[in-house]
Amino acid sequence: MSTVLTIAGKEVRDGMRNRWVLATTLLMAALALGLAFLGTAPTGSNIAASRLAVTVVSLASLTIFLVPLIALLLSFDALVGEVERGTMLLLLSYPVARWEVVAGKFLGHTALIAIATVVGYGVAAVAVAYAAPGTGTGDWQAMGALIASSVLLGAVFLSIGYLLSSLVRERATAAGLAIAVWLVFVLLYDLGLLGYLAATEGKGLSAEAFGWLLLLNPADAFRLFNLTGVEEVRQFAGMAGVSRQAAVGPVALMGALLAWILVPLVLAQLVFHRRQL
Repeated sequence: MSTVLTIAGKEVRDGMRNRWVLATTLLMAALALGLAFLGTAPTGSNIAASRLAVTVVSLASLTIFLVPLIALLLSFDALVGEVERGTMLLLLSYPVARWEVVAGKFLGHTALIAIATVVGYGVAAVAVAYAAPGTGTGDWQAMGALIASSVLLGAVFLSIGYLLSSLVRERATAAGLAIAVWLVFVLLYDLGLLGYLAATEGKGLSAEAFGWLLLLNPADAFRLFNLTGVEEVRQFAGMAGVSRQAAVGPVALMGALLAWILVPLVLAQLVFHRRQL
């Protein structure tokens, strides 16, 4: 375990040294603050939703596009890049198991995403609460759930990126596959699902099948968890009907995200263990 933590610490230090964490944190904070104060302008005394609840809705949509992209950029060459540069052979010449390399790198990259997310979104949450006193406990719960699930979503796409990095022989191939994965899960999957529902006038899928299809996309599981998990957010987001139609609860949604982390990461471990360097 100490070897895993040592490798993870090295990844964190590298992220700090090359200003990656600083740049990502500033980007997330700037976008979150912009959405918090520009995206909540219509709220007022005649609207029940608090400013922080509106911010959670806006950040949930931003996170689906931003965090998976950041995670894939971090992980697509985590293994194949070191193999190409020859540093992986040097690392494995020490008494280090291959699973420790994968686990350590994954843990370090997850920590980098967690730092950027907690600081970036946390700054926006504190600023909104300061500008709009009276924020309720439910609103803070929704924001805490958003930050925690955003880190999990980042870990999902880190895991997928590691699997891609273990399968290919060149960084360019891994980069192309990472872009394709991002497009499929963030854009094309939902477009295809909506197109099918429109073509069948909503009669082509049962509620149970619809829920399972949403669980097959980690971005959809993240979206449903954050927009339906807390009453204040669910009513404002207009997701109550979708939540009933999908017939999946927060536990199932979190379980889907955890499965999306574990399965690709285990596959990456198995593939990398058998790989000839």
